[in-house]
Amino acid sequence: MQKAARIQDVARAAGVSTATVSRALSSPELLSEATRKLVLEAIRSTGYRANKAARTLRTQKAGAVLVLVPNLGNPFFSQILASLSDVFMGTDYSVLIADTEEHPPSDRNLIDYFRDSRIDGMISLDGALTLQEMRDFHEHGVANRIVFACEWVKDSEIPSVRSDIVLGARLAVRHLHELGHRKIAHVVGPEKNVLSQARRQGALEEFARLELPFEKEWLLKGEFSLECGRDVARQILAMNNRPTAVCCSSDQVAFGLIATLTAEGVRVPDDISVVGFDDIELSEFYVPALTTIRQNRSALGERAASLLMNRITPRPIAAEEEPSSADALVVVDVELVERASTAPPRA
Repeated sequence: MQKAARIQDVARAAGVSTATVSRALSSPELLSEATRKLVLEAIRSTGYRANKAARTLRTQKAGAVLVLVPNLGNPFFSQILASLSDVFMGTDYSVLIADTEEHPPSDRNLIDYFRDSRIDGMISLDGALTLQEMRDFHEHGVANRIVFACEWVKDSEIPSVRSDIVLGARLAVRHLHELGHRKIAHVVGPEKNVLSQARRQGALEEFARLELPFEKEWLLKGEFSLECGRDVARQILAMNNRPTAVCCSSDQVAFGLIATLTAEGVRVPDDISVVGFDDIELSEFYVPALTTIRQNRSALGERAASLLMNRITPRPIAAEEEPSSADALVVVDVELVERASTAPPRA
């Protein structure tokens, strides 16, 4: 059985050092054209990681895109990841996924991934990157290969594919108002998160339009988690002036809220109506089935992947298909899905 070629074999065949071979594979732009050709031919002749290495050296492409996910444990992201993976299926690009919840990458790390030809593009579902980091991406010439999906960075010119979050919050409040509720609480989520800010904006706009009374204690902060729902339920139970309905920042929050209220003898929707946000798979099968704002997660993933694909693999596209300017913004529609967790307030 023939032994697999080593980097030393490539260096010997090319008449260069092993450091030069390594540099040719990781940073080919640092070498002369003549040296790159020598190493490429040596890779072909020795069979050293022939397919991947030769293609990377020849095209200076990694054949991979990186997807940053703020919490892989959150079921909201599953359908988005499946849809964007479908777009790259059958192409020259593999999809690499990084969970940024515990180990957020720095802009320097991400820039090095591009410069070292480890990735060709990036989709960030995480809006925790800073505006200064966005400027660094532009300065190093990699911003044109990055797309935001779901979350985004305010005032950044990097393209973004997002749901109409403001409208979603307004639809939730409007639905409860139409049922007859006048005392409506709102769970906004993490204070610095762009989704929380957009939902708060939409809810407050609708409260103002409908001239609804609003108590300060009815604006509740937390995370997009079951635990947040539990904590919010305890806060509501301790209120002297309880709301008759709650708009939650996510379906996960709604589940935690309903479970805790039910355990304390407060019935949903008989005593309190609850609206979620996202319409993840469990929402339809929860008890009671959850009224929620549906985000088209398949469209979010598909359009973000298509937008990135168009940027890293240019091709003619119809004008209405995707925007191509540096400040491209794709807004995906949302809709209210009415189920059993909301009802008119008790007389």
